[in-house]
Amino acid sequence: MFSGQKMLIKLRHTIEVLKATAVATYKEWTAYRSHMAVSIFVGPVFFLTQAFIWRAVYSSRTTLNGLTLEQMLTYYGISAVINYLTYDSADWDLQMLIRTGQFLTFMLRPLSYGYFAFSQKVGHRILAFWVELVPIYLIFFYLFKIELIPVAPWWALLSIFLSFVLVFFTNYCIGITAFWLTKTEGIRRAFLVARDLAAGTFIPLTFFPEIMQKALFFLPFQFITYVPTRVFIGDYELVGLTMSIPEIVGLQFVATLVMYGVSKILWRFGIKRFTGVGA
Repeated sequence: MFSGQKMLIKLRHTIEVLKATAVATYKEWTAYRSHMAVSIFVGPVFFLTQAFIWRAVYSSRTTLNGLTLEQMLTYYGISAVINYLTYDSADWDLQMLIRTGQFLTFMLRPLSYGYFAFSQKVGHRILAFWVELVPIYLIFFYLFKIELIPVAPWWALLSIFLSFVLVFFTNYCIGITAFWLTKTEGIRRAFLVARDLAAGTFIPLTFFPEIMQKALFFLPFQFITYVPTRVFIGDYELVGLTMSIPEIVGLQFVATLVMYGVSKILWRFGIKRFTGVGA
């Protein structure tokens, strides 16, 4: 009984820390909401570019890799909305703290930096929900006529949440490399491009050659954009393999756990190399 109460108190404290950090981050970024609102124009412009390209591609055909033009545009609309929800800057934030030596203050706090950074992301994305996501959703739904209603809402929400967590862990791992490299801007940019390409942000993964699809299937990046988008649509297929929604979301959960483990291992080795450069 005592052990159960102790766990309950610890859980309550953990939730309170997340809530307090998220609220503080929300209030801080409220002052910069106009900066976030700029993305309201970036998303539609990127979508329009894709629309022009794919309309030209489909001008002489009705389907491509089993997708119609309407389905292709729906894919990009959904993936854009998901990317707004899951956006993360943990890699940039951590490498800046390490490079300037400000990370030293976090070593003195009775709180895991990883949990603090995740709580910050929660607050940041809550603000982004109404500053970025709601306007973009309305623009896509009413202006571009993109169907943004998931076939299985609860599975779609779960998949998007797992993507939210997975994006944090992958970016967090890149940020941890600053313990060795100090400045990670180059590797960060290269990683983001490779990640978005392997995640299906630029083009659906089914358009890649079969050998690349096989490799991408075993990487965690498909679970960032491609999988939640396909779950949103209501079906999943890659490298000729069709899986049910519960099965692919289950694999997404496993991938998230694996990336959590990788981040813990990298952190354990990386923290030993911190020298307080710039402090």
